[in-house]
Amino acid sequence: MTAAARIDKAAIFKVAGVDEAGRGPLAGPVVAAAVILDPMRPIEGLNDSKKLSEKARDRLAPLIREHALAWAVAEASVEEIDTLNIHHATLLAMRRAIEMLGVVPDAIEVDGLHCPTVTMPATAIVKGDSKVAAIAAASILAKTVRDAQLLLLHERYPMYGLDRHKGYPTAAHLAALREHGVVREIYRASYAPVRALIEQGAVQ
Repeated sequence: MTAAARIDKAAIFKVAGVDEAGRGPLAGPVVAAAVILDPMRPIEGLNDSKKLSEKARDRLAPLIREHALAWAVAEASVEEIDTLNIHHATLLAMRRAIEMLGVVPDAIEVDGLHCPTVTMPATAIVKGDSKVAAIAAASILAKTVRDAQLLLLHERYPMYGLDRHKGYPTAAHLAALREHGVVREIYRASYAPVRALIEQGAVQ
């Protein structure tokens, strides 16, 4: 890299895109990612992770890690979700991801309606993962990391089918919970379907 290139990169106004994965599921942590893209190394195909196939997400995630100026992934645990509620746990995971970035951003842009408490200017953008490339990149990293975690949980608890629904409250998932009971280690007791089963004594 030439000195001129180093100066150009240093002069870039660095905006970190921030997004999460896992607000709705009954199981597992909520995961957040923060990404500062490099305008000199664009990545084709970035979009809201929910609009991409699993194959596309898996292709893009390593490109994001390789090409971004900085990226970080963090989470809030099931215990933190139950203690703080999912809204505050999500903001906590986002703040952790921002603080883990190897480059300090000049500003952040967050998907949704709310921003975590940070020292730099922050903007919440509704449907930002479809509008802002850095937020889309963050959504892809958060989604792929969380999906990988749920696959590991599936290896430990195959009876729930976590590899298929990734913890979301599908009919098959709820039926499996009624049959096998709740594993408190991985299930969010603050979520109504899980709480109801716990109150009925359906706990492993």
